[in-house]
Amino acid sequence: MSSSARAASAAYAARAQEYTDLFGSMDAVHDDDRALVERWAAGLTGRVVDAGCGPGHWTDFLARRGLDAEGVDLAEPFLERARAEYPAVPFRRASLADLGVPDGSLGGVLAWYSLIHSPPEAVDGTGVDAVLAELARAVAPGGGLLLGFCRGPRVEPFDHAVTTAWFWPVDELAARVERAGFDVVETAERTDPGVRPHGAISARRRAAGPA
Repeated sequence: MSSSARAASAAYAARAQEYTDLFGSMDAVHDDDRALVERWAAGLTGRVVDAGCGPGHWTDFLARRGLDAEGVDLAEPFLERARAEYPAVPFRRASLADLGVPDGSLGGVLAWYSLIHSPPEAVDGTGVDAVLAELARAVAPGGGLLLGFCRGPRVEPFDHAVTTAWFWPVDELAARVERAGFDVVETAERTDPGVRPHGAISARRRAAGPA
């Protein structure tokens, strides 16, 4: 596990209750985001992983829509809360850079604000490109990927309440998603008062070309 992933996991574990109180239910979700995730989920088949699931509300949301959904996270306090709150939904400990699933075994991955702490460059052997490569490895051709992230005019770090995170222009992150092996099918942007600008990218796993 990279040092950045360890730092993020420890920081979230220390503030898990605070985070859950603020953001850990569907009541805290913007209506546009709920509609986007629901629309994305409607086109999926097979097992779906909520990567960086936090307290598990999005995982439960997917499961309630009939998907074979599983949540993964590194912060054990989040997993404990998720298992207690949603006992019918499976949760386990895994990192974004190593989902612990066979190649091409997933119908989709939801990574909702879970890549924001992955650095843009592979400073310690990993980074956002390595994470995207792992998601591409895990998702079957035709499977879906949906990212939510903090949008900005350039790639730059900012002082997130938990630990350092990065702003991404939609076009720049979409280009990295494409290079990882996905075809971008939809993007979304929103700016609401009092919160950081929001971005989202929906993509489909590209079939592998001839060797």
